[in-house]
Amino acid sequence: MRATRDISDRHDLDVLLRRFYGAAFADPLIGPFFTEIAGTDLELHLPRITDFWERALFRTADYGRDAFAPHAALHSARPLTAAHFGRWVQLWQASVDGLHSGPRAERAKAQGERIALAMLRRLGDGSTEGTGGGFVPLAALELRSVA
Repeated sequence: MRATRDISDRHDLDVLLRRFYGAAFADPLIGPFFTEIAGTDLELHLPRITDFWERALFRTADYGRDAFAPHAALHSARPLTAAHFGRWVQLWQASVDGLHSGPRAERAKAQGERIALAMLRRLGDGSTEGTGGGFVPLAALELRSVA
């Protein structure tokens, strides 16, 4: 059953982000970036990232942080690849789809993909060396193999 209600407020973002980070922390590919390398404290991180998404979707929060800096620090500790960003997008979009549908949900998914691509480009020269062919939005190959 598909969710029918769009993302409507900060509470919706909080629920969505908790679902996403629960999946991301447990994921064998990207989880170690959160749990081992960054040692992310979700309760500390959540208000900041909720501000980010509230600003992106509603233009109501004040987010003045540099979203790139923590990713650059992670990349210095262990390189982030297209496969990592592709998995992030897959988990993000699955989390959104599991809870919401509508224009803001679609914007959240599109924005997540744009952010992932921009981060990947900024972290390196944009090459896909060692990534198995590069960024695959929505883990399209996995989805096609199931169909």
